[in-house]
Amino acid sequence: MQFPKVVKVRQDFPRPRIEDVAKTLRQQCEREEIKSRIEAGAEVAITAGSRGISGIDNILASLVRILKDAGARPFIVPAMGSHGGATAEGQVEILGSLGITEESVGAEIRSSMEVIELGETEHGVPVYMDRIASEADGIVVVGRVKQHTDFRSDIESGLLKMASIGLGKHAEALALHAHGVKGIRDYMVEAGGKVFGSGKVLFGVAIVENAYEETAILEAILPEMVVERERELLEESAKLMPGLPVAEMDVLFVDELGKNFSGTGMDTNVIGRFRILGVDDPESPEAKYLIVSGVSEASHGNAIGVGLADFTTQRLFEKIDYDAMNQNTLTSTFVERAKIPMVLSSDREALEAAIRCNWGVEPEDTRFVRIPNTLHLRYAYISENLLGEALASGNVEVVEEAAALEFDESGYFPPFDAEDENQTVAAYSGTDDGYYADE
Repeated sequence: MQFPKVVKVRQDFPRPRIEDVAKTLRQQCEREEIKSRIEAGAEVAITAGSRGISGIDNILASLVRILKDAGARPFIVPAMGSHGGATAEGQVEILGSLGITEESVGAEIRSSMEVIELGETEHGVPVYMDRIASEADGIVVVGRVKQHTDFRSDIESGLLKMASIGLGKHAEALALHAHGVKGIRDYMVEAGGKVFGSGKVLFGVAIVENAYEETAILEAILPEMVVERERELLEESAKLMPGLPVAEMDVLFVDELGKNFSGTGMDTNVIGRFRILGVDDPESPEAKYLIVSGVSEASHGNAIGVGLADFTTQRLFEKIDYDAMNQNTLTSTFVERAKIPMVLSSDREALEAAIRCNWGVEPEDTRFVRIPNTLHLRYAYISENLLGEALASGNVEVVEEAAALEFDESGYFPPFDAEDENQTVAAYSGTDDGYYADE
């Protein structure tokens, strides 16, 4: 079979970033409406989630210093739903994997899975709060605002999610996931609103990252302003999110999926597939066929997301840890993502199969895109016939001229060059239903 020739391209994304995170956070907290909420002698719980937010240890350490300078007594509470095996010890271990320790942030970590019930949402969903946090004089909710991998709405992943599923621990995660997408999309906002309206939360700290995993926006937000501001920050986050160099392709080839790249193995916003019953897939991007070739070592066999693909390889199939993948999938209840697609013996055979199913298109005319994973998108290989579309965006340049596709003796693509994966990603333990690197 004659494959299309490919061109290696580099994408440049918008890169607003905060040079001095600690200074910016202090400036935010010194605003009178924020500063006045911090009382001398008050015990203040600071949330720390399971997501691999860039420099989160520095952000939390800076917040601890700010609160201590104001005379408060801050401490850290893990806020991560059922992650860490839904155990207090496991959640402390997750924080440690992110560089969040008592030594690094300068405050005690108090971990428990016990919760109190604050009441119910408008739809009768119980609202829980970490018992230890509830006994503090105040809470500061810290979280990153970004697009969710399961749905589209005006509020997705951010402070309201951290306040509900995070502070509500395993109990809230179960209560919301029991309603499927409606639970984590609609009822989550209601539950988070109850938490912010409880009088326990002093303020929120919202983080927005750019496509290079750098802090672009950092804001302290009053509880009554969280809903409105989170909507606005989600729009800003969406503008900064990396994406594929073209919107439509016949075959999208992903070298690796993994929990260290996305909680869904492959970021659904990047590949344009949710695969959730009753939920429409994003309109763009669109790939007729998706091939995923491997699972990252950091994912320890949790191959959740393999069901988002149409074809995979024997290499990936043999590395699947079904216990880890099944536990993760059943917690989310989105079963399509764990279904095994057609398994081929190599990258070459998988690509031949996809091209064979691409009706009415000559093999050499296949619109083809290859990426290392869905987190690191600066470099990609694209077929020659896509180059004009890619260059028209204005943020793409050619770094290697057109060449034939190359495979090793086993029929697999050689790995991307080291420069293609120059961003550090937090590890995934493989022991729980969560991940600690990007939503």
